[in-house]
Parts: sequence; C-alpha cells; structure tokens
Amino acid sequence: MKTTNTNSRRNFMGAMMLGATASTLSMFTDPLLAKMPEFDRETMNDAVAWFDNIKGEHRVVFDGSKPHSGFPVIWNWAYLLSNNQLEVADSNCTAMTVLRHDAIPFALHSDLWKKYNLGEIFHVMKADGTVYDRNPYYEPQEGDFPLPPIQGIKDLIARGSMFCVCDLALNFYSGVVAGQTGMEAADIYADWKAGILPDIQLVPSGVWALGMAQKHGCGYIFAGE
Repeated sequence: MKTTNTNSRRNFMGAMMLGATASTLSMFTDPLLAKMPEFDRETMNDAVAWFDNIKGEHRVVFDGSKPHSGFPVIWNWAYLLSNNQLEVADSNCTAMTVLRHDAIPFALHSDLWKKYNLGEIFHVMKADGTVYDRNPYYEPQEGDFPLPPIQGIKDLIARGSMFCVCDLALNFYSGVVAGQTGMEAADIYADWKAGILPDIQLVPSGVWALGMAQKHGCGYIFAGE
C-alpha cells in the first residue's frame, strides 16, 4: 500500500509538472519573462535575522520537501520529545523545519486550502483516501496524526520550534495554479504570501534556509517517512 501511495503521488506531481511546462516553466528559461516578485532587502534582512533565534546545544534542521504524511512536523515534535526524555529542556534545543517544494501548503491558512484545492494539488490525503480541504498540521484535529500526543506547528512554535517556507516554491506553484485556472499568477502569489500562518518565516528559498541553518550549527535531517 505504501508503494502504491508513493507512486500515485509521484505520478500526480509529474503530470502536473508536465502540464505546466508551456505556461509556467518558460519563466525560468528567460529572465525577461519571469516577472517573479523580488525578495526585497527588508524581507531578506528579516529572513537572515530570523536565524539568530537558533539556540541551545541541540540543533537540527528538518528538510520538509514533501508532505510525507506530516513527517516534516512529526519529526520536529519527536526531536523535542526525545531530548525531554533525556532531561534536556526545550530552551536548550532548536528544532527547525524548512517547508519547501511540495510541503509549502503546510505554511498556509486553511482558507487557502479550500480556495485553491491545495489538498488535491499537493496530494495531501486523509486516512480514508479523501483529500484535505484544510491545513491538517498547523492545528491538527483528531485523526490527523497517527498518535494523539503529537503536536502541530502552532504548538511547536510556542515551544520554541522554528518553521519557515520557501518563497521560490510559492512563486513557482502559484504560476502552476495560474496556468491551470486562468487566474493571474501574481494575484495567487500575493494571496498565498498574505496567508502564511503566524510566526512561520518566509525565506528566499528552502535550500538557502537549509544552508543557513547548517551554518548556524544545525544538523541536517531529511523529513521523510
């Protein structure tokens, strides 16, 4: 069953990318056609300064490149749990998750999940096989995680965990959705950017954030299943 789900996700995203080639991918081959909003200096300074919040002796960054059934969030919680079991306080830990590529909807408000059908686009499924029409991992409801004690992004941030989202992916996928719906990519991007949930940091790209985290002493962990 796991192999089937993985293949379905891969096939779905592959088909979406192929369908977006003519309308969207060309913007990466010609800078004059890109029209991507600039990551302005003030926002960049905020992103750089955000990494100064990294603290403690125990530091990791989780690479959340795919939804992976919520594991980009689960491993963040598990890291804190394990350290707590060894009598290490949250204040002596940094658990950072970088939401990039296909995991960017975890940073977005549930209203956007309904408006743009993000559960379908990014193949975020419930246990019964239906797609989510809300963000299941910011404030999870019963059944969203495999175990009741697992906390969502909101509670983890309150404990000191750090979450950021890739601006490059927001740009790219807003263009994909625009190509499928006939809407303006810039309008979708602006909507998504405004819908980033509280205390989740916008960064220029997820790969940049992963590099910055490691520069600040965080060990790298791939947040997969």
